[in-house]
Parts: sequence; structure tokens; C-alpha cells
Amino acid sequence: MGRLSSVDPSSYSEPEKITTEHTAIHWNVDFETTKLRGSVLHKFKVLTSNLESILLDVRDIEVKNATLLAGGSEQPINYFISDPVPDVGQKLTLELPAGTAKGSLNVRIDYETASNASGLQWLNPNQTLGKQHPYMFSQCQAIHARSVMPCQDTPAVKFTYDAVVEHPKELTALMSALIDKNEPGKTYFKQEVPIPAYLVAIAIGKLVSRRLGENSNVWAEEAIVDACAEEFSETSTMLKTASDLCGPYVWKQYDLLVMPPSFPFGGMENPCLTFVTPTLLAGDKSLANVVAHEIAHSWTGNLVTNKNFEHFWLNEGFTVFVESKIVGRMQGAKELDFRMLSNLTELQECLRTQLAGTPELTRLVVDLSNCGPDDAFSSVPYIKGSTFLRYLEDLLGGPTVFEPFLRDYLKKFAYKSIVTDDFKGALYDYFKDTDKKDKLGLVDWELWLKCEGMPPIIPKFDESLANVTKNLASQWSTKTVDELAKSTDINQPISIHQLIEFLGKLIECKDIVELNERKIELLENTYNLKKSKNAEVRFRLNRLIIRARLIQRLDEIIEFANSNFRMKFCRPIYRDLAAWPEAKPRAVDNFLNVKDQMMAVCSHTIEKDLGLK
Repeated sequence: MGRLSSVDPSSYSEPEKITTEHTAIHWNVDFETTKLRGSVLHKFKVLTSNLESILLDVRDIEVKNATLLAGGSEQPINYFISDPVPDVGQKLTLELPAGTAKGSLNVRIDYETASNASGLQWLNPNQTLGKQHPYMFSQCQAIHARSVMPCQDTPAVKFTYDAVVEHPKELTALMSALIDKNEPGKTYFKQEVPIPAYLVAIAIGKLVSRRLGENSNVWAEEAIVDACAEEFSETSTMLKTASDLCGPYVWKQYDLLVMPPSFPFGGMENPCLTFVTPTLLAGDKSLANVVAHEIAHSWTGNLVTNKNFEHFWLNEGFTVFVESKIVGRMQGAKELDFRMLSNLTELQECLRTQLAGTPELTRLVVDLSNCGPDDAFSSVPYIKGSTFLRYLEDLLGGPTVFEPFLRDYLKKFAYKSIVTDDFKGALYDYFKDTDKKDKLGLVDWELWLKCEGMPPIIPKFDESLANVTKNLASQWSTKTVDELAKSTDINQPISIHQLIEFLGKLIECKDIVELNERKIELLENTYNLKKSKNAEVRFRLNRLIIRARLIQRLDEIIEFANSNFRMKFCRPIYRDLAAWPEAKPRAVDNFLNVKDQMMAVCSHTIEKDLGLK
């Protein structure tokens, strides 16, 4: 593939020559053909003299017209679309009149999306909870905005937007913006804070809302909205805690939309409207920390943004770091450290399985010259990144020293897109006249940013909560079923997070003595796993059942894999099934049956996991 441009390897657009300042969207939502039809009007700022053409990103989009708007007149312009690069998209070239000067330039593009646009998911009524109405939602991160509209699909460019969306009267339309006004079958939106294209989001369905706080609501289908309001009742507290840490919240509204089960991520930090997976509905608020993560993105990622996805850790490592601080302020320092240690177990598993064949993708800063961001997506930028920040915090004197720097950094780069060197420069700049300057000399940046595998240094965490899980994993992996049945140690009370971590650690044990039907049953009975509604618990239990090769329970494993298409869960399940010869044919058949119900980013990666691509 090679690098598509100098600023961003995954985008054809040339933000050093021309940049989008504002976009006006007009969409007609056609559920019949599963297409968006309409136009985008981009208000560009030309940064170079005699610009001959504008390069935009598209993917399977049918352009009808391109028009230059100037001084009240409209001038058609020539355009052509390049051949597609697999999993990346195409280049749309708009030819400009000779002698185009620096300054403002307005271009309208009339177009329609493909019926299977990679960034859109269309559900028929049967795939919804209510079974009466269709549903549509988008997922543009990392590079799928280009399948929804022709744009500079790079996080290096930020723009404001407004939108007019025409949709069936009986449905509600929501976007990553504030609702400006509502008419029957027509909703107007505006987003006045500049955002990258990947944060443009839309959802349309039979949706209702419940109030969570002063500037916060939760949206969902009627059948689950009250359960959602209960599950996410701490949202306002999390928002206030995050603001105390990071500075003023600039987005005005913070709403949650609980998605259909085919949503591929835990959450997506769309501004004003976070999308979250229904797999968070555990009934006890135990998985609501994902909301803390998405709230943290309001500063780290949405306000200060990675310039391209090679520096994705600036979005996600910072966000996990802030998320853990929100949890720490609400639940205590021991819980904060326990969560960070649990993350390291998850990272270890990711390195052992998903990234075993691509060690270069285990670096903190990756090279995406020949790899799409979807294929590089893993827990590395999240967990290695947050571990690096914790190491820096400890090195420089702890939270009382580092948190004021964090606020300063977020203020300094607010509304901008940056690379790792910008962060490094800000860090040295902030501490250069203090007694901490010498400490920074101890940081081996080359090692942290370029080394493969686990973080080169693991900070000193409080291990008291983690030691309980370590001890349990050790007992369950080394003792026979009869020995365990007589043991009192295994019956000690543990928290739901300790249970999740213990099961994760057990999966990571190289050898498990007597991993058979009896041991799985003892495990289920001891921790009441059969009745658990917690998706994280059920996910880990299913992986242990696979490892025990209990073919008679394959139906329930497949049932779990079909109950949601969150990649965190279904990718490892399919990978495990692919490594089990008796179960693989059934796994492949099942995947081929349901793949059309998955978003492209999910089906594309599972195809690779199953060796079908």
C-alpha cells in the first residue's frame, strides 16, 4: 500500500495544502435501499497558492456532481475516483480552476453511499429489541467516515459541522452534535467544536430517553431504557470527576446511546453522544467503567487528538490513564492499581494470541505504511500507553506533580492534532525549570516507544487485590478437582472485578491440571457463574470451556458468540474455536451465517482470525 500522504499513511488528503473548516451535511436516510443520499458542502481553507486539485478520501461512494460555489454562482468541476486499495478506500480528485488562490473555498458534492458502506450498519426490524422498526447506526473510527461521506478522513484535520437529516417520521435521529431543531421526519444538528471526521456519527431508530443528570440523558430502545438509566446512574459523578481532573467540559451535552448487540466496540466516544455496547448491562453497574473511559475521551482524543493512527496511544493510553484516575477518585487508590494490573493481564493475552505473528504491532508507536488501522487495532496503545504514563507520573513525583502537568498539556493542545514528539516536548517544557528536570533524563524514550512486547518497566502498583486473584488462579490451575473441593481458600468472598481478573489469569496459565467437565462444573458452582449476567464473566467462562474441549457445550459457546458482535469478545472466541479441530467447521459455518449482521470492521477481522482471508 505504501504511505498515502506525508501527514497520514491512511489518508489521501493533503492537510498541509488545504484543510476543512466546516462541513454542511444533508442526508436522506433510505432504509429501503440501505443508503444515505444527499450532499456535503465543505468549507475549505486553501493554504498554498495555485492549488490544482483537492484530494479527498472515499470508499464505495457514488459521486453524482461536484460543484464550486463562489460569489453566488455555481461552477461544476471535474472529478475522478482512483481504483480501490483493499480495506482502505479510494482517492477522489476534484480539479480546481487554474490560479486558485489561498483563502476560503466552498465545494458541494452530491453523492450516495453504497448499500453496504463499511461505516454504516442497517438492521431490519427483527434485529432490534422492539421488532417493529428498522435501525441504522455508524461507526467511523478509524477510517470509515470516507464510506459515509467524501472527506479529509484523517484526524490531522478538524472541522465543525451542521446537518439536516431526513428520516422516517416515527423514528428518532441522533448525531455526535447538539440537536438544533426537530420537525416531523427532519432533524437539524450542529457541532460547534471542531472534530476529526472519525467522530461524525449518526444513529436512527425507535429510541426513547431517560434523564441521567443536568446535561445528560441515556437513549435506548424502550424495552431496556430503564435498566440502562439504572446501570449508568453514576454518569454525572464521573463527568464531574473528569472535569476536576482535566478542565472544563466544552461539549455542553453528554448523552449515552445504548446500541444494538452488533455494535463492535465497548464504547465509541462520539462527542455529545457516546455509543455503548449493551454488553455493559450487568445489572450491578460493575462494567460502567467503560463510560468513565468514554467520558475521559472528551479531553483525551476528542479535544487533543492523535494526528494519525500511528500515534493512537495519545488517544487511548491517555484515556485509560484518566479513566483509571476517575475510578481511583470514586473507589480508592487500591482499586485504581488493581484495574491497571488487570489491564496488564489482558495485554499479555493480546500479545500471546492476536499479535503473536505481528510483533511490530506491539510497539507503542507503530508504522502503518503497509497496514490499515483496523488491522493494527489492539489493546497495546491502551495498556502499554497508560502504563508508560503511570511510569512517568511515579518517576516525576506522583499525582500531585503529574496531574497539574496533565491539565496544562490538555489546555496547550486543545482543538489540535498532535504526534508523540509534541507530547514529549510539552513534558520537557513544563518541567525544564524544576527539580524534576534530571528525572526526565532517566526516561529511555526509544525503548518505550519502539520496544516490542510488554512494557519495558512495570510501575510499582499496590498488589493486595491482585494477589488474591493470582493465588486463586494458581490453586485452580495446579490442584485436582478433589483437592479443590476440599479447599476452603476457594470460597473466600471476592469482588466481581476480582472474579473477572481471576478467570482471565486462569486462561493465561500455561497448564491447568484436570481441566475437564468436573472442574468447569466446580468453578461454575463455586462462583455462581451459570446465573451471571456479566458479559466479561461469561466470555472468560466460555473460553475455559473451549480450552477444556467440552464439545457437548459447543451450542452455548456459539450462542454467546451470536449474542453480541463486540470484537473484544467474539474475536478471541472465534480464534479459540479455530484452534480446536472438532469445533472449527461449526465455527466457520456459524460465522458465514451471521457475518452479514456484523459491522465490516468486525467481519473483516474475524475472517482473518479464521483463516478465511
